[in-house]
Amino acid sequence: MALSKSALKSKIEAEMVKGGIVIAGEHAQASVLAQAIANAVVDEITANAEANVIGGSSAGKHKIE
Repeated sequence: MALSKSALKSKIEAEMVKGGIVIAGEHAQASVLAQAIANAVVDEITANAEANVIGGSSAGKHKIE
């Protein structure tokens, strides 16, 4: 499964709504915040994710791309 900034944003917004946060309207900024969080999380995971393989000929740490 590939990471998706837009899918993560939607999940963050859904959780915000569940928590009572207004994400739509003239002065609402929660959607902008959700996008910023999604962007940062996906960028961080994409830049630093590693798989630790503990056995076999592929043993070691491998960058996930």
